[in-house]
Amino acid sequence: MAPPECLLRHTVLSYTKRSAWAIDERTIFLTREELLRHVKSFPDKPGVYLMHDSDGKVIYVGKAKSLKKRVSSYFRHADKFASPRLRKLVGSIKDISTIRTDTEIEALILENRLIKLYQPFFNVDLKMNERYAYIKITSEKFPKAEITRYKQNDNAVYIGPYVRVFEVRELLRLIERYLPLRSCSSDIDAQNKERPCMRYALGRCQAPCAGMCTESEYKDRVADVIMLLQGHGAELVERLRRRMDKAAQSLDFEEAARLRDTIRAIWRVSRQHHTMPDIPTGQENFWETLNSLQEILKLPLLPWRIDGFDISHTSGNETVGVVVVFEQGYPNTSLYRRFNIRDVEGIDDFRSMKEVVKRRYSRSIEGEEPLPQLILVDGGPVQLEFASSALKELDLINIPIISLAKEFEEIYIVGEDKPLRLERTDSALRLLQSVRDEAHRYAITSHRSARGRNLRRSKLEDIAGIGRAKAAMLITRFGSAKAISDVPEEELASVPGIGKALAKRIKDHLSEAGKTE
Repeated sequence: MAPPECLLRHTVLSYTKRSAWAIDERTIFLTREELLRHVKSFPDKPGVYLMHDSDGKVIYVGKAKSLKKRVSSYFRHADKFASPRLRKLVGSIKDISTIRTDTEIEALILENRLIKLYQPFFNVDLKMNERYAYIKITSEKFPKAEITRYKQNDNAVYIGPYVRVFEVRELLRLIERYLPLRSCSSDIDAQNKERPCMRYALGRCQAPCAGMCTESEYKDRVADVIMLLQGHGAELVERLRRRMDKAAQSLDFEEAARLRDTIRAIWRVSRQHHTMPDIPTGQENFWETLNSLQEILKLPLLPWRIDGFDISHTSGNETVGVVVVFEQGYPNTSLYRRFNIRDVEGIDDFRSMKEVVKRRYSRSIEGEEPLPQLILVDGGPVQLEFASSALKELDLINIPIISLAKEFEEIYIVGEDKPLRLERTDSALRLLQSVRDEAHRYAITSHRSARGRNLRRSKLEDIAGIGRAKAAMLITRFGSAKAISDVPEEELASVPGIGKALAKRIKDHLSEAGKTE
């Protein structure tokens, strides 16, 4: 068979079912028509798209509110672009890969990082090392809040990055009005003024330069500001509410009113505040960590998305399986899922794991959930074997899957006889531990929640036709399920909403339950 007309490097960041001619694990052939079909399969979700030339080089990175609509528009208007640069870009596209994000804000930030990483030829605006804004809390004895675009190792606190500078200025205006810090450049340690400046009279500064507040009081204010900027609005409001109550009890109504207004302002801004978790520098940089993980595990693709699985139960009862999702090294709680085990009875973690994995990726095949670049199972080689068998039954054998055993932090890989051990300080291992531990935490909390619901559930609710409301009404009227079992059937049938048929079912059920106890 003649080879297709173009040779493409395989850089697709999400698994898709499409025809391909494999040259090696990193290279595939695609025709122009197949590329167009591939674009039509993109999700109608926010994300980032990377366009590649025939050498596999990234030539353009873009963001989109809808990946499907945005990328399709390049091909609908390919011959109508007035810009020669756009016409040349479309003519050079030989492959397109995508990265899903949860919001447009995340897509915007990821686009910026990818452009700085790859320096694509057709990206003009963001290649010049443009930086996002941070709010900096200085490391002075009496700190200030400033806007900066550069992070330094100066013991200061940096909050951000912020995509829109107007959001930063809005936050600083809120701080200046309700939680003011000093803004002057004077050296407070070198001199103390006899009189505070006008900003103190306007309520825009605590005037530490004139000794109008102690260092401890000022540090409390700085802590409030940092809590607000880091998104801990609820905790800050609780702190301020306690102070407000204390001020009211002391008859300091002016201070209580100021704190009340501050609480209202915080609730307003907390609903509008958008920032991204900061990425540490150096060895912990998530690019280095993901690349290291790909190299260590010999993954075909960079593990942008990692799914972590775990099982939790109490002596085989209320068994719950969960999956957590890490994207770009960070947990995305909106994509977490829990499964009540249906097909396994008693204590059987292995088959429970198989059921959860199979149910999870059955949804992916149906298009409800995207597929990951790596699957992590909490456990040893047996858990891995059962989870891997679920993928084989779904014909998803190309997705890498591993397990992580807690005792010695050993990594088990399908097809490998011996487990892999990494240094405890290795950033790749620490990422896998984070996924494993988060899956374990979510499994335990999900199981406890299910167990709590069952403990609160009345045995009357097991009867067809009896819901929570009717069960509560009967318990309120007769006192307990045992008391209901002693009530004559005729009396029970006379209760509004019960009737003869339902009264008979209730009596039969309670009688049968009494025999088995």
